[in-house]
This record gives sequence, structure tokens and C-alpha cells, in this order.
Amino acid sequence: MKFIGIIPARYASTRFPGKPLAMLGGKPVIQRVYEQVASVLEAAYVATDDERIYNKVKEFGGNVVMTRNDHKSGTDRIEEAIEKIGGDWDVIVNIQGDEPFIQKSQIETVCHCFDDPSTQIATLGKPFTEMDAVKNQNSPKIVLDNNNFAMYFSRSVIPFVRNVDESEWLTKYPFLKHLGIYAYRKEVLAKVTKLPQSSLEIAESLEQLRWLQNGYKIKVGFTNVETVGIDTPEDLQRAEEFLQNE
Repeated sequence: MKFIGIIPARYASTRFPGKPLAMLGGKPVIQRVYEQVASVLEAAYVATDDERIYNKVKEFGGNVVMTRNDHKSGTDRIEEAIEKIGGDWDVIVNIQGDEPFIQKSQIETVCHCFDDPSTQIATLGKPFTEMDAVKNQNSPKIVLDNNNFAMYFSRSVIPFVRNVDESEWLTKYPFLKHLGIYAYRKEVLAKVTKLPQSSLEIAESLEQLRWLQNGYKIKVGFTNVETVGIDTPEDLQRAEEFLQNE
């Protein structure tokens, strides 16, 4: 199978404008993400709507494609990018542009989900180790079926563990944190980007619920590697410290 990595990157961000170009350990964040992806997959591209990001990727020698500025999601941006790039790719891997520490093992795990021919979309889950993290609404939870396909994603704590004190929940059920890396079969990507927003997606503000609600199957791979995503300037400082301690 042929895999290509696409990294959507916008300049505009409510919490951290310009974060793809923020410097981390002497390199722009987007360069660090690109280098991680390009070291694993046979092809990697940044998909952006901003000339500053476009020019910076060109400057460090990366592949980049300019996309429209009216996309509602990174998934839509990726679909436009793959149409412009062309090629006979089987699977498109979507890596967030604010994940400079995405690991080779994580990308490979997502790709191996497609060893199962019934996999249409794949993503990653990481076991929670602290109950406070489980209760964080910014860390979506995944509930799986017995074949490791997602049954539901939620910002709420799911499942509810009945007749057990909350302090013991982690010992009774393997709560799973969703990590925002996705991969799609090419024909599936083309279809899901044409779907209207769903009621569950709107309620939870989680795009992947649109796909589940429309009957698509999302295979979940497992990782124990913690990464440091960058949403705010404070996250960038933590990432700098993380880099120094690697």
C-alpha cells in the first residue's frame, strides 16, 4: 500500500496566531512536524492557506501545497491538497501541524491499522494514567468494540463505572485517550468530506462523530507514547522544556 502524509497548517489561530512558524529548538514548529513525518512515510506535504507558511516550508526544502482559506476543517483541506498533488495513493495520513513530537512508532501504528481490509479510517488511542486527565474535556475519550473499532468518542467521562468510587475507576476500566492523528483510504476521504455536519458532531464539537454517525468504521491503534501538542504560547514553553529533556 502507498501512504502519503499531509500536514494541514493555518496561520490563523484564536489561541496562538502563527504557531506553525513559532520557533522550537531553533526550528519552526511546522518544520519539526514535517521532518518527523517525512522520516517515516514515502511522501509528506504541508497543506496551508498562508503564503508565510508556504514560503517557510519551501525555504527548509519541504513539499507544500497551497489550499483555499475557507475550509471548515483540516480534513477538507487535506482532500483539496490530495486532489492537487495527484498520484495513486491508497491511504492519506493526517498529522496535525502542532504535533512536533509525533513519533515514528505512532505513524506506523496508524498505517498498520489498514492491514485489516475492513478499516476505512484509522486513529490512535493512549491509555489514561490519571483520573484528572480523564475528566479533562479537552482530552476526548474513546469507547471501543471487541475488534478495536471506535463505538463513540466523547469529551465526557465514558463509560460511567457504577457502584465504584471515582478514585478507583482507572483500576476497573481501561479509559482511552484519543490522539488527533487520522488516516483514511483515499476513496473514503473523498466521501466523508462531502458529508454535512451531524448532530453528534455539533453537540460534542468532534468531527470524527460525523463519520461514525454516517456508518463509517474507525479502527483504533494503541500507543503508550505521550506527545506535547501546541495550542498556546504556554504549550510552546512546555515543548521547549520537553525538547531539552529528551
